[in-house]
Amino acid sequence: MGLSHPELTDPDLMDLALSEARSCRLVTSPNPWVGCAVHTSQGVFTGATSPPGGSHAEVNALHAAGSLAEGAHLYTTLEPCAHQGRTGPCVEVIIAAKIAKVTVAIEDPDPAVSGRGITALRAAGIGVATGIRAPEVTELLAPYIKHRRTGLPWVVLKLAATLDGRIAAPDFSSQWITSVEARRDAHKLRAQSDAVLVGAGTVATDDPELTVRHWQPSADVVPRITQPRRIVLGKAPRDARVHPATEMSGPLPEVLQELGSQGVMQLLVEGGASTAAMFHRAGLVDHYVIYLAPALFGGDDARAMFSGAGASNIADLWRGDIISTTMLGGDLRLDLCPASV
Repeated sequence: MGLSHPELTDPDLMDLALSEARSCRLVTSPNPWVGCAVHTSQGVFTGATSPPGGSHAEVNALHAAGSLAEGAHLYTTLEPCAHQGRTGPCVEVIIAAKIAKVTVAIEDPDPAVSGRGITALRAAGIGVATGIRAPEVTELLAPYIKHRRTGLPWVVLKLAATLDGRIAAPDFSSQWITSVEARRDAHKLRAQSDAVLVGAGTVATDDPELTVRHWQPSADVVPRITQPRRIVLGKAPRDARVHPATEMSGPLPEVLQELGSQGVMQLLVEGGASTAAMFHRAGLVDHYVIYLAPALFGGDDARAMFSGAGASNIADLWRGDIISTTMLGGDLRLDLCPASV
């Protein structure tokens, strides 16, 4: 359905494409979540990437626009593909629709595309502009971009703790430190991830399921959640609730390389303290999500976020950048990334 917005600017139209990209975040992996908007003389028509095997965002938006696409301006969050995959090249559909101009937020880092789509459009006489809303799209597609550039997953480390940085009581009981709202948000984070990883110690102590149970998107957006793969570092008891799970061992860089080769774009590391410490100290975490509850253990005998020795002096202190803060019920979600150099 077309939306009549004659006064919309280029950033406004890319924002519509961004909204479409966010809407398909849960269904496109291992393909990127892309949105598109086609600005015609009769209104704006949008589309998002379908699940694997289905049409890409540009094709869906052009299908919605129909014959009105001729002479229109197309906005897409990611460079259109120019190669044959599960579906045909999007650039051929754009050219056939007689689009006059294409605005692309960012170039596709996939070696199969990487500028070829833009080159093909320009060769066909279509004007191409780039860069509008590039920071926002780069942030949204961070897991895809890293995976295509390095072959490695985007690693998100999730921790839930009290204000004094403790994740479990001295007797190792740890359930329900945070609120229902925070736990629901953490399950959404699982839904956005291709795989969830814990150490064998956490399996033995907590017997987690690692499934998405406490959060569900609206049925018209995602009729059914695809459960993330469950990864255990080490061996899990045969009767553990985490099964079916993949048991892995060896150096963490090799574990990540293997998962990346299997199409895992985003890996959610849920701990416990030893596993979290290994990923943190190895510098393998791309994004930290820390849920802080308004609670205090009030001593040094409760379980800390990270096991083992930390920085021995202030010069070695790890520092990051706070990306965002969000209140969830009575809890605080902190999003951090390693400090930019």
